[in-house]
Amino acid sequence: MTSSTYATRRAQLETYFDRTAVEAWARLTSDAPVSRIRATVRAGRDAMRAELLSWLPADLSGRRLLDAGCGTGALALEAARRGADVVAIDVSPTLVGLARERTASLRLEGRLDFQVGDMLGEGLGRFDHVVAMDSLIHYRTPDIVRALSALARRTDASVLFTVAPRTPLLTVMHAAGRLFPRGDRAPAIEPVGEGTLRRRIAADPGLQAFTVARSRRINSGFYLSNALELARR
Repeated sequence: MTSSTYATRRAQLETYFDRTAVEAWARLTSDAPVSRIRATVRAGRDAMRAELLSWLPADLSGRRLLDAGCGTGALALEAARRGADVVAIDVSPTLVGLARERTASLRLEGRLDFQVGDMLGEGLGRFDHVVAMDSLIHYRTPDIVRALSALARRTDASVLFTVAPRTPLLTVMHAAGRLFPRGDRAPAIEPVGEGTLRRRIAADPGLQAFTVARSRRINSGFYLSNALELARR
């Protein structure tokens, strides 16, 4: 069950990504020129995507994967190219539409299913792997753990996700970010202490079958994110 704070933040994200920042997000996830600030974010996201993909099997044939918060579909596309049957879901109809446009000519029918909705929806079914890249960074720690627990109940192998690490640098960057032009602002994120997150994961009844297997931080200019792997024991 999701909380009221999760639902409120999810609605805010839908508004932001589907209305306020559609053009900026489309440019960020393409090869189009962007500001120096956004160029560091693009590079960081590319590095994080590569890192998460490296944690998955090279051959995903016969595996079912959920891209939870797929955006414009870059990670989902790479997983499908490895042979996975991918369900890619996002709260933004506009971004999902863009993802469909970008992959329409690639002949991946049946292996790449883009949907609009809640990444925690039980109707999505079971998966071998779940990847939530930068889609939980906007939620507070209790909501992150509840979301992981909900995803883990329907995951047979691993849940890969990212959080915004609580560091002095990130605090300064957030403060400085208020000075940037509106087009360079991102939705509010919630810095998370990894130690606290690990303790909450260990104490959550729904996550007892999983362990934190890997952790990796990516820092690229104004992109700072920490990847973790929950692996079934």
